Amino acid sequence: MFDLKPKDFEQVSMPIDRLDLPASREIHVWFLGLGRLARSLRGALDGHVGTEDATPFTRGQMRFTRLFFLRLLLGAYLGIPGKSVRINRSVRGKPMLDASAHPEDLHFSMAKSGEQVLIGFASGVHLGVDLEPAGRRAHNPLGVARRYFSPEESAALAALAPSLVNEAFVRAWACKEAVVKASGQGIANEFGRFSVETDLARPVAVVASENEPPEHWTLSLLQPQDGFLGAVACPSPGMAVRARQLLPLRQPASR
Repeated sequence: MFDLKPKDFEQVSMPIDRLDLPASREIHVWFLGLGRLARSLRGALDGHVGTEDATPFTRGQMRFTRLFFLRLLLGAYLGIPGKSVRINRSVRGKPMLDASAHPEDLHFSMAKSGEQVLIGFASGVHLGVDLEPAGRRAHNPLGVARRYFSPEESAALAALAPSLVNEAFVRAWACKEAVVKASGQGIANEFGRFSVETDLARPVAVVASENEPPEHWTLSLLQPQDGFLGAVACPSPGMAVRARQLLPLRQPASR
């Protein structure tokens, strides 16, 4: 049960103009097909807008490309060139804007799955996102749940029909990843301190937490593209999620 499906993602083509910061009760989520974007950008740099160079990218080039588009979006929100965006890391490694350079209280979170990337933005509140292949086959999901999940989640997954265990586990994993990213804590410290809904027939939600009342959380499940599921979490209730997909440079109109 997805809160947002592909049709709900507004399509935005490159180049990007200035973006309005998310409103106080709003989360902006961007889905990027990074390989296609990067190939289109490489074609444009070679003077061929609208064409895509099929030469594969190295792992290092893809890492650079992720950072390039993250900075591009951050710069659009901040009204500055992407190359001027300064990013630091917290003591636990969570990336964040350098507050000494950027007075705007803009928070972000990024997740990748292959060449697909999900990036979330919010003003004044922390957030976390995760992205998983919907058909991912988890290795020993019940064993992983017993080790890392809460006892309630582990028991609920074990009680499911075997045909449902993998799908429920992957959904719960994505939601838990998003929550721990929003909290800024690591998996080892936090995964077992809260529970999310494991019943596939029910909407995703934080149902129990040691740190704060579960109703303080916003948790949403997204389907940015067939074959992928994403999760976005924020420790603030009632947040609206606005979804966009970034598309390559437009092909110039023929005369």
